[in-house]
This record gives sequence, C-alpha cells and structure tokens, in this order.
Amino acid sequence: MGFFFRRLSFYFIALIFAATLNFILPRAMPGDPVTMMFANATSHVSPERIEAMKKLLGFVDGPLYEQYFSYLANIFTGHWGTSIKFYPLSVNDLLGGAIGWSLFLTGTAVILSFCLGSVMGIFAAWRRGSYYDIFISPSTLVVQSIPSVVIAMLVMFTFAIGLEWFPIGNAYTSGTTPDWSSWAFYKDVMYHAALPLLCATVSQIGGFLISMRNNMINLLNEDFITMAKAKGLSEHRVIFNYAARNAMLPSVTALSMALGTAISGQLIVEMIFNYPGLGTVLLNAIHARDYQVLQGQLLLMTLFMLFFNFMADLLIVLLDPRLRTGDR
Repeated sequence: MGFFFRRLSFYFIALIFAATLNFILPRAMPGDPVTMMFANATSHVSPERIEAMKKLLGFVDGPLYEQYFSYLANIFTGHWGTSIKFYPLSVNDLLGGAIGWSLFLTGTAVILSFCLGSVMGIFAAWRRGSYYDIFISPSTLVVQSIPSVVIAMLVMFTFAIGLEWFPIGNAYTSGTTPDWSSWAFYKDVMYHAALPLLCATVSQIGGFLISMRNNMINLLNEDFITMAKAKGLSEHRVIFNYAARNAMLPSVTALSMALGTAISGQLIVEMIFNYPGLGTVLLNAIHARDYQVLQGQLLLMTLFMLFFNFMADLLIVLLDPRLRTGDR
C-alpha cells in the first residue's frame, strides 16, 4: 500500500505539472484565439462583439492566478470549454465523439502488435540463429522502418482501390445510422476498420518483437533457466513460466507507453482512411487554431499516459514477487 500511495502521489503531481504547462503555453503566445478568429474577417468587427465572444468562450481578462485556479477547477469538474471551430459544440462533446474510435483502432492495434510481437520474439530468442530467427527479426525491423504513410498508401491502393475488397475510408458506411444494438452495424464497423487496423498493427510489431527477443536472450543463460532445464521441465513451461515471465517486465512498460500514446490516435492512418478519431480532431484543431480543443486533447493524452504508466507499475509488482516482498 505504501508503494501504491507513493506512485499515486507522484502521478497526481505530474498531472498538476502537465496541466500547468498546458495552461501557460497558449497564454505565452501573442494574441488570443478569439482575436485571431476575427483577424481574417472581411467585415469590421466591433471591439464590443469581440469582448462578448471572449466571455462566451471563457477567454476573460483578469489576474493570471485567478485564471489558473479557474482553469484547474474547470479541469476537475469536467468543463473543458467550447470549440472555436465547431461552436457551439463543447470540447467534451467533440473529444467524446472521437475518443471511442481512436481507442478502438489504436488500442486494438497496440494490443495485437504486443501479443504477436512478444510471442514471435519469444520463439526467435529460444531458436536463436535458426532460419525462423534469421528471417523474422530483420523482416519486422524493415517493415517498422517504413513510414506509416507508405504502408497505409500501399495497403489502400492494393486492397481498397485495386482489388476492391475493402472500403476506402470512414468508420462505417456513409448514410448509415449508428445502431450499437445491431450485429450488422458491428460487422460494418469491423469491415471498415480492417485496413487501418492492419496498417497500425504491422507498423508496431517489430518494436515489441525485438524488445522481447533481446530480453529473452539475456535471461536464457541465467542459473534459474539452467536449473529449470536440469529438473526436466517441459520446454513450454521453461519458455513461458520461467523465461518469458521475467523477460516480460520491460515489455510491460513499453506496452503502457504505447497504450498511453494510443489516445492521440494514428494521425497518418486516420488521415488517409478518413477515420473519425482523435488524430483527425487534433489536425483540424491545429489548422483552425482551436486552442480550447488543443488544450483539452493534450490534457486527455496526459491523463491516459499517466493512467497506463500507473497500471504498468502495479502490473510489474504483480509479475515480480521481489517487489512484493521487498527483496532486491
């Protein structure tokens, strides 16, 4: 419990620090979003109307410390402001409509790539120097080095445009009313997600494979592995119960980092396949200088990163008995 509360306190302080940075950066830039919104207006906009719009969107003048505490209060009460580009849509509603698609696409891709890469890395290390290891390890590194935009374009032109096996874009068929109680709608969503999910998964497998392979190789010469083999334990038990379990600890941290960044969405993949995730929302907010949405999304990404790192800390304690007993 002491470990739990120490880590929880650390992540709470990190959240406050990230929120403070998120508060300072937009205000350090010259001007404000509302003034910039009317800068290119063809007709004259009176200062009174600009001030009224500032108050409506929450950009009020006042001492910086009052703005800061008001900002923190809004964060913890869930009031993240109003989008400038999609006014009068709130930031909560805008991000809430996209977060599910990003979690589904990117989260599923991370979990699939972690599972596939870890298993492939385990067997590559166990059969080090075999034809399987010689082929699979360099191949995944080559695929990982290819930019995501190239993989996505190749997949689209091959399977969507050339063979016409899959749709070109969108999360579901245009004109369809989402019905989450209908199995046909689920199949339609999976059908549209097949290609972007393939691209997002393939581009991440190599990192998990090489990480697990290297961790396993470092452990295979340890005394407890030699003892397990000397006891006559089955190969399957030695691989997974002894070697893989200990080699998994660094990979769990890598998985938590990948899941934490998954909330930002696969920007390139979402752009090419016109997928309505947070990556697309972030791109639109940058182009429109929608600072309210940018602040909200950056804060959301921070929350997810801290949460999954905290989960990784707890999971490592469960996986490593030495941390539970205090042994080093």
